[in-house]
Amino acid sequence: MNSFTLTAIGNLAKDPEMSAKDEALYTRFRLLGSDYSGKDGQGVSRVAVTGVQFVAFGPLAEIIALNARKGDQLIVIAQMRADTWVDREREKRYGYSFVVQEFKFGAPGKIKRDELASRQTGETETEPEHIESEHAEPNVAEIPF
Repeated sequence: MNSFTLTAIGNLAKDPEMSAKDEALYTRFRLLGSDYSGKDGQGVSRVAVTGVQFVAFGPLAEIIALNARKGDQLIVIAQMRADTWVDREREKRYGYSFVVQEFKFGAPGKIKRDELASRQTGETETEPEHIESEHAEPNVAEIPF
């Protein structure tokens, strides 16, 4: 039962970080969204920025980590889960995790647009340092949604 499901559209705050624990692959990433929040005393528009941390597992984790870059827009559907843990001072803490159920790529950010432009002009491109994979990078167009 998915009693709390979140749909979020935002831009990546930084490149996603892929990790593994007990042979389970996961990727953490933060989406930023901005909303108009009125005007200040001088009449200048104010913007409120909200950041939400997400985690994806398995194949979704790998696709996001290998293909998404800082600034890229993602459209995410996630399940909200309650977390409890005991901190270093042995106090019980509560929080939430947003676990990605599905996603789509939205508009590319500046880094991705620059990568695409260099491919079109025929410049050679080096693979980003943060990606370490034995697999060839999947073609985004071939990923089923």
